[in-house]
Amino acid sequence: MLSVIKETNLVSIVVVLGARSSIIIHELDNEKIIIAHNEEWSEGIASSIRAGINALQKNYPGCDGTLITLVDQPYITPSLLNDLIQIQKKSGKPVAACKYENTTGTPALFHQSIFPELLNLKGDKGAGKILQQRSGDVATIDFPMGRVDIDTEDDYQALQQNDPG
Repeated sequence: MLSVIKETNLVSIVVVLGARSSIIIHELDNEKIIIAHNEEWSEGIASSIRAGINALQKNYPGCDGTLITLVDQPYITPSLLNDLIQIQKKSGKPVAACKYENTTGTPALFHQSIFPELLNLKGDKGAGKILQQRSGDVATIDFPMGRVDIDTEDDYQALQQNDPG
């Protein structure tokens, strides 16, 4: 996923690590990124979002937005991420997100004006609640393959068998 993100127009990258950070961090040693350690990882995704926003604000206080993406969506491309940036600029809306299977979700780009709401998220829910509550403030792009995510070894094996590439 880092190689995909590095091919975008984004200025900085924050990687949030949680439960297996001691294993994963060794894969990131030579990367030019900010690593945010999420000590509250057992709470769920909201704690990862808070950790990422806090690290972003600490290291880049003038940052005007954040792109939230998950590593378990294998069909994310640099083009998709750049399209999110462009649709947000063109629309003037504070949020740009992907649409797939009757869902608006990640990857999603949030203007800094939404940071307080992201920092108030709790539990094992991501920013979906914000996307629903602010549906009029969200520009969307179609990402049909966004429905594919890899949560288990079986998911990974199925992807390997079905991937046309």
